Amino acid sequence: MKTTKIKNLIIVESPAKAKKIESFLGSDYTVMASIGHIRSIAKKAAGGVKPIDTEHDFATIYEIDPEKRKVVKELKDAVKQAETVWLASDEDREGEAIAWHLCQVLGLDPAKTNRITYHEITKEAITEALAHPHTVDMNLVYAQQARQILDRLVGFELSPVVWRKVPGGKSAGRVQSPAVRLLVEREREIEHYQTTSIYKTTGVFNADSQSFKATLDTDFTDKDQAKQFLAGLPGSTYTVADIVKTTGTRRPLPPFTTSTLQQDANNRLGYSAKATMSIAQGLYQSGYITYMRTDSVNLSNQALAQMTDYISKTYGDRYHQFRTFTTKTAGAQEAHEAIRPTDIARESVPGDSRAQKLYDLIRRRTLATQMTDAKIDRTTITIDISRHQPKFTAKGEVLVFDGFLKVYGSSKDEILPDLATGQAVTASEIIARQTFSRPPARYSEGSLVKKLEELEIGRPSTYATILSNIQLRGYAKKGDSDGVERPVNELVLQGDRLSERTAHEKTGSTKGKLVPTDSGIILSDFLVDYFNDIVDYDFTAGIENELDQIADHQLDKVKMLRRFYDPFHDKIKDSDKIERSSVAGQRLVGTDPKDGQPIYARMGAYGAMLQKGDSSQEDAKVTFANMPEGASIATVTLEQAIKMFQLPRQVGTTADGQEIVANIGRFGPYIKVGKLFVSIKPESPFEISEAKARELYQAKLEAEAAKHIASWGEVEVLNGRYGPYVTDGTKNAKIPKDTDPKSLTEEQARQLLADAPARPARRRGRRKTS
Repeated sequence: MKTTKIKNLIIVESPAKAKKIESFLGSDYTVMASIGHIRSIAKKAAGGVKPIDTEHDFATIYEIDPEKRKVVKELKDAVKQAETVWLASDEDREGEAIAWHLCQVLGLDPAKTNRITYHEITKEAITEALAHPHTVDMNLVYAQQARQILDRLVGFELSPVVWRKVPGGKSAGRVQSPAVRLLVEREREIEHYQTTSIYKTTGVFNADSQSFKATLDTDFTDKDQAKQFLAGLPGSTYTVADIVKTTGTRRPLPPFTTSTLQQDANNRLGYSAKATMSIAQGLYQSGYITYMRTDSVNLSNQALAQMTDYISKTYGDRYHQFRTFTTKTAGAQEAHEAIRPTDIARESVPGDSRAQKLYDLIRRRTLATQMTDAKIDRTTITIDISRHQPKFTAKGEVLVFDGFLKVYGSSKDEILPDLATGQAVTASEIIARQTFSRPPARYSEGSLVKKLEELEIGRPSTYATILSNIQLRGYAKKGDSDGVERPVNELVLQGDRLSERTAHEKTGSTKGKLVPTDSGIILSDFLVDYFNDIVDYDFTAGIENELDQIADHQLDKVKMLRRFYDPFHDKIKDSDKIERSSVAGQRLVGTDPKDGQPIYARMGAYGAMLQKGDSSQEDAKVTFANMPEGASIATVTLEQAIKMFQLPRQVGTTADGQEIVANIGRFGPYIKVGKLFVSIKPESPFEISEAKARELYQAKLEAEAAKHIASWGEVEVLNGRYGPYVTDGTKNAKIPKDTDPKSLTEEQARQLLADAPARPARRRGRRKTS
């Protein structure tokens, strides 16, 4: 059998990237994809050998991921036919490790095999990379191995301790745990925050038939002080004491790094870090932006020249200003580039609106970096009050040249009237308004990424994973709150008349903020008490720094691992002494006044719950209830808890005499009739009437009837989200489009099931697909 020779075989990470690169190159090149990592650390090794031998320099056993066996076979066959092999995985540590694993599995010598890297997927960049190949950088590989080994050791040794000792504990990650601690500490700051109020005073002044606002330069600590001040103002004169005019500038921000892109996309577009990286990866693989995992703000000479030409032709020379930026992030690599468009003239990209919005954000931010400062005229007017020491200050701002704001950002003019020093003005209204101090804000995904970067925890390739994992594991969730209205006192002086009125403002409203769950709080406290290094910010940042040193050939991998592992493993061995009862996870809420029974808030197998009765007492009657929505172990009140023990509540009966019971479950309030559960959102299980419950029950019956087309025991014909189908409870089968589902016989339905392909077993595992 004749085999086709391959002149040049290029191996990349994703099929999309392979297709794009192959379109640039001629018939001399064949591009194939490894589809991310092909090997990972073995779950367990044969003969009782540890996958990571901690006693012998952390020697590691790798195994080919089962779902990659077909890919590996295809790559092996291709390598045998190839004259030259080029490894073209991404230019970060993960990409370098993928290249090394490919060498190991495909029988290639990493010291001789061509390795190419590139910042963008364009014909010019790929051609340039092919002209300047190098070999696998083993220092980057060692750094990736060290991180992977650390994370595996922490997960394998600490997670079982968490399962045994922490109520509701699932697992503990080396980098995720400090992130959870940040959320917990912020939540406690908010809980313990003591709100204070002061009175701020503003006036509406008039001059030459124009009005403007000014603010008093003194605040008052209470209403009496504010009232005393306002009461002394009638009869006073107001004079312009000083006018200061300055010209200021606003400068553009640096181009995007991974961190700042995630922050801005979260703040401006509402995208999660995970969504941002997924969309950016698609833009990169399609050749529209440069590599999206970077901590550098450097721009290539080619990009700078392209923008100089574009800005001058599009906006004029006066809008162009050449700039370079210096990366301040520890461990950043200036050889890498910031995230930018590969062609600055391209305004739109194919795909959905989310991709277009992110691309537009990247493009405008990049353009702005090479545009002139915005020029702003600022005016500050000081107004004296006769017989009083405090002064009013009015500030105005007018944009005189937009500069970079033409493409990125905005400015709003605050225009003041043209006044002269010594000129008298009149006050039409002066208001002293009560203002309240605010607790620290909860973290959004964007602000948490910013904090992690400030603490030097994590790296561009890990931020999105950190945020995703702490939510997937149930240690944090995104919380929305409409807030509550509170009264605000206002003292109003109009002419000589001083009055008092009450306004209202909303406080505490949040959207998409990260809130630690009870599981997250308990786990974080446990780690602080018994494994402090794992959640210590400086220690975690130090580990990141040491990984950077390994990548820079300044630190030995084994020495670094030994320094971490030995004290960590000693604490694991000592963990047997930790009493489960000593781990926080239960709070006495109070005592039910009706029966004198204690009520506790505690962790259960499925999350936070309420317990009535003391389980440590013999013959004690213990009952349980769900935690009310929005409450936690730390915040649930006795009144809320007592109310929850009123559930399940008997609402009444159906028309045919079946009992209707209302309750709250994991997915919200519901009623139950026999074995049928019916969601009653937004109704309350404490208040729903029998008539309303019957109405919802009947609607559910009708929906279920519409769903069922036919049934023969376990075999059913159902209406699903994607149309009618046949199922036996374990296997589903499509119904041919030209077949009426109602006409199916039992024999035909069973034949469709027999002919349907078996559903593949789901595997969970880490995969890098960029």
